[in-house]
Amino acid sequence: MSCPINMKGFGPSPIPEEAKWVQVKEIKQISGFSHGCGKCAPQQGTCKLTLNVKNGIIKEALVETIGCSGMTHSAAMASEILTGKTILEALNTDLVCDAINDAMKQIFLQLVYGRSQSAFSENGLEVGAALEDLGKNLTSNVGTVYSREDSGTRYLNLAEGYITKEGLDANGEIIGYEYISVGALMNLLKDENIKPKDAIKKATKTYGRFNEAVTVIDPRRA
Repeated sequence: MSCPINMKGFGPSPIPEEAKWVQVKEIKQISGFSHGCGKCAPQQGTCKLTLNVKNGIIKEALVETIGCSGMTHSAAMASEILTGKTILEALNTDLVCDAINDAMKQIFLQLVYGRSQSAFSENGLEVGAALEDLGKNLTSNVGTVYSREDSGTRYLNLAEGYITKEGLDANGEIIGYEYISVGALMNLLKDENIKPKDAIKKATKTYGRFNEAVTVIDPRRA
């Protein structure tokens, strides 16, 4: 049975792009800033890929990976491959690691379906915005927490940095921790007038009710 209404003149559904509604027919019409996450085939690692696309061209790429050492080196290669390509070229280019390729696929879907982070931001986000997620020290936020039934939870690395001590209350529950802000430490070590021990001291801070702890432990030894 034929449709009584002629649908040919309607074109594709418009998608939100940088505070505009666009009927996308060509790659050069795609603009947006967004993220994609992918995993590798053995499922032992993952990638978070951030792209800033202007008129179909990748102007900025941030590649963050966690997993095997090969994945880390693949990120270095992918960063050189991505910028300057159209998002379609990048989608059909081997980005070395399964996780990065998977992340590229996911971010492509977001951009072409109008699900980008900058969908309703006028003129989108300027090139350089990808680094804002890393903070002023340009350090990725990586959470590494280990837990065992007999010994409890051990915080190793959280958003603030490298955990050096955990503070426990009378019930053995974590109420705070001491940490070294790795990014801040590296910046301090650039100053030749600051001794390494002093740099570590300046970069060491506490979180929560660490000063009220009944017991303080080293999460990597306890």
